[in-house]
Amino acid sequence: MDKVLFIQTGTGIDVHGQDVTKAAVRAVENAIWSNSMPGIEKILPEQKLDNMKVNVRVAVPLDREKLDTKQIKNAIPYGTVTVDVTDGGMATSSGIMLEDKNDENDLMYMVNAAVEVGY
Repeated sequence: MDKVLFIQTGTGIDVHGQDVTKAAVRAVENAIWSNSMPGIEKILPEQKLDNMKVNVRVAVPLDREKLDTKQIKNAIPYGTVTVDVTDGGMATSSGIMLEDKNDENDLMYMVNAAVEVGY
């Protein structure tokens, strides 16, 4: 990405089920949920949304090998999306293990995301 126009951040949590992908997608959605970029198309090359580049950085506490980056990319509606994964976030007790929620233990996963938009 040559020019970063803005960066939005978010946090996502999977309270039950220990699904790091679900937490990561929620973090990305949290970062972009309330944004509107009405003028961005005019400043992109050739004034096309397809020329937007989006780099998603996610900080994941555990189970990085289970992270489905395709689902993270699908959370971004426009542009060419890349995903960088790093250690971070948090795994902490939810206070209860619920088998009917597919819990393997009592941990909830928190993932942090930074969504960089530019071209």
